[in-house]
Amino acid sequence: MLQPPADLYRILLIEDDVALCGLLDQRLSTERFIVECAHDGLTGLEIARSRRFALVILDLMLPKLGGLEVLRTLRTSSSIPVLILTARGDEIEKVLGLESGADDYLAKPFNPRELIARMRAILRRTRSPLKGSEGVAVEDVTLNPQAREVTVGGAPVHLTSTEFTLLEAFLGRAGSIVSREELTEAVFGRKLSSGFDRSIDVHVSNLRKKLGAVGNSDRIKAIRGSGYIYVISAAPQALKL
Repeated sequence: MLQPPADLYRILLIEDDVALCGLLDQRLSTERFIVECAHDGLTGLEIARSRRFALVILDLMLPKLGGLEVLRTLRTSSSIPVLILTARGDEIEKVLGLESGADDYLAKPFNPRELIARMRAILRRTRSPLKGSEGVAVEDVTLNPQAREVTVGGAPVHLTSTEFTLLEAFLGRAGSIVSREELTEAVFGRKLSSGFDRSIDVHVSNLRKKLGAVGNSDRIKAIRGSGYIYVISAAPQALKL
């Protein structure tokens, strides 16, 4: 199969609204995206597993197999970035999607420009770093941006692109409090929309679970009213590798 030029991104859109797929295909093609569409969950999951894409856009309300099940199944074998489309105002659906491994979300109806901005922010996070980019190690956790690999105690830990960027932000400021606003800008490339937006908190929770505890203590702790802190046992600086 012919590969697209390096400056093009192949996107999989899993959406049962055929008209919306057509409109988004037209709009995204003007932004140098190549879009492939699937109109039900089973077909979308099969395509996502069989071909290489830079990003999956996934509606959660799908026939044959719901979007959440598609996402959970996909996450058992792939860390491909996923942006979910949710019903406006459905906070439970959004949180479940993020907890299941989505990188970001967008509520319907949406402005195509906002969708493109979210897509580009995710793709910037997954883009390979410049040659020579330094890794970082804090105690038993190491992060290698070149290979996009993380190890804890020497064992690999598989993170989504969002979790990887979030950990990078934490390790760079280990031992210091980082606000939710700072984390949102570092991870999503946008300002925190409101005090009720819990997206960053869900990603922090997912990352905390994947890193595991140190003894009986979590590596990342919430500081009420301030943000989060990546806890270190003494006061060492993060080591550049």
